[in-house]
Amino acid sequence: MPVQSNKTLQAMTTSEIVLFPVASRAGDIERCAAELDRRHGEDAVSFWKTECRRLANELTSLGCSEDEVRNQVMTFQAEVQAELVRRHQVRAIAESRSGRAIKR
Repeated sequence: MPVQSNKTLQAMTTSEIVLFPVASRAGDIERCAAELDRRHGEDAVSFWKTECRRLANELTSLGCSEDEVRNQVMTFQAEVQAELVRRHQVRAIAESRSGRAIKR
């Protein structure tokens, strides 16, 4: 345990910044998925471009390399896409259970 405490203390005293992965930004992921689920067409495209640029600018300002920014934005995009799929699956299951599903 003392090693971990010293390492934490060292990081704090040297002003080391620890970046958390974009995938852990659950609030941003859920917010963007909800907005993209609500928006359509050019409105959705514009919103999405703005969000990805905002994230890239934030990561750049924190000192991330261009490659790391690209990787983090791609990870964020994948996480938002997965959340959109999850939302659609939940909705489809709910509709199926209520008898409103499209009969094939």
